[in-house]
Amino acid sequence: MNILMSKFLEVVLAVLPITIIVVILNFTLTSLDASLIIRFLIGAVFIIIGLSIFLLGVDLGITPIGNQLGKAIAKSNRLWIVIVAGLCLGFIISIAEPDLHILAGQVEVVTAGAIGKFILVVIVSLGIAVLLSLGLVRIVHNIPLFKILTILYGIVLVIAIFTSPQFLAISFDASGATTGAMTVPFILALSIGISVLKKDSKASEKDSFGLVAIASVGAIIAVMLMSIITNQEELTGAMEQDHTVSGSIFGPFLDEFGHIAQEVILALSPIIVIFLIFQKLSFKLSKTNFRKIITGLVFTFVGLVLFLVGVNAGFMELGTELGHSIASLDNKAYIVIIGLILGIVTILAEPAVYVLTNQIEDVTSGYVKRRVVLFTLAIGVGIAVALSMLRILIPDLQLWHYLLPGYLIAVALMYVAPKLFVGIAFDSGGVASGPMTATFILAFTHGAADAIEGADVIVDGFGMIAMVALTPLITLQLLGLIYKLKSRKGGMQ
Repeated sequence: MNILMSKFLEVVLAVLPITIIVVILNFTLTSLDASLIIRFLIGAVFIIIGLSIFLLGVDLGITPIGNQLGKAIAKSNRLWIVIVAGLCLGFIISIAEPDLHILAGQVEVVTAGAIGKFILVVIVSLGIAVLLSLGLVRIVHNIPLFKILTILYGIVLVIAIFTSPQFLAISFDASGATTGAMTVPFILALSIGISVLKKDSKASEKDSFGLVAIASVGAIIAVMLMSIITNQEELTGAMEQDHTVSGSIFGPFLDEFGHIAQEVILALSPIIVIFLIFQKLSFKLSKTNFRKIITGLVFTFVGLVLFLVGVNAGFMELGTELGHSIASLDNKAYIVIIGLILGIVTILAEPAVYVLTNQIEDVTSGYVKRRVVLFTLAIGVGIAVALSMLRILIPDLQLWHYLLPGYLIAVALMYVAPKLFVGIAFDSGGVASGPMTATFILAFTHGAADAIEGADVIVDGFGMIAMVALTPLITLQLLGLIYKLKSRKGGMQ
């Protein structure tokens, strides 16, 4: 109970800022419908309770399963088992990720069915599967992370030349969306489970991170290749916006419960099946530990359902209306400034961020403080959302104008930043773009794009998640350089 209470207080402090900011904006710059604000406040309560229970569930259920699977894969000491395990786990986990389904659904609507939801989910999951397998091989065979990432982003750069601007935005957004609340804790635990068996503690520490980063590149490459193979060069679309707000307060919450519960069951069921099979064949945990993990999975289910209901029913519609209202103001500077602030406070409410930052503190034995990483992450995401708003306002400013120099800087920093921070930074890129970003901030961006004359809904409305995934790569590697300079021994290697 003490653990749940500590997580509850932590989450309250995380969700409170975004709630206060929205309420202040409602009474100052824009006046939103009363029912919308009430639903938003109810949604905040759902998010606080849900996120608290979810984080406890991850600690009790998801993390131990991932750790045990990682150890089992490493102990097999057979390359083909590592590859097959990576392919199977990568595909199963990705295809069940709720964030990916949210993004794929939005892409299908905006492109008027030109890109089907099911096709996009399968293509992205195949990319994740192949790259997760590569990531596991890297850990087992001690291949340096920066070399793998340099090659992968070099491939991305080459393929991007032949990819249309619309597909460029969607491919990078898919990369961020697939590493969500369900996928990240499992992949992190999997990598730590494999790394912890290494005799070299320094190598184990460094290899605990980077698997999320490698896997997420698979989504980018897969969607770009789909663009080239299907020869879909240009996409057109428009948002179906009438800006009429539902007067019902509790109706949207009741509507969301059923299908969200189904999505979360879909997300959890493969992990549960894999756990039960391995428990029979390999783990053979005691009854106490087995019950503890099952309890954790139940908490994970309840928490994630409450969290996603709060986000979808309370936050998403308000995000669209808020973005549209502020972008419609005469002074366009407001949308950039508020984008910056919302980006900073939204990251504090991302569930997977807490999983990652806690694991960073645990793996480094407290050397890298959780709050320092969280602060650096928040600043990076704030800048990302602000730059996305600027792109909507300036027609000639394109997504690749940000992504090309951004990734070149990120790759260059890999060669000078401490190797531990390289893994942390690239994992954080995927973690930062979770359900809050994929719903509230993406809705805010779409609302803003819809209000600005001349803005393209596909080109400008998408690409924000890509920016959110990029900026932590730079800010956290810079943090690593600061740690390196401050270290009396010349820094971490």
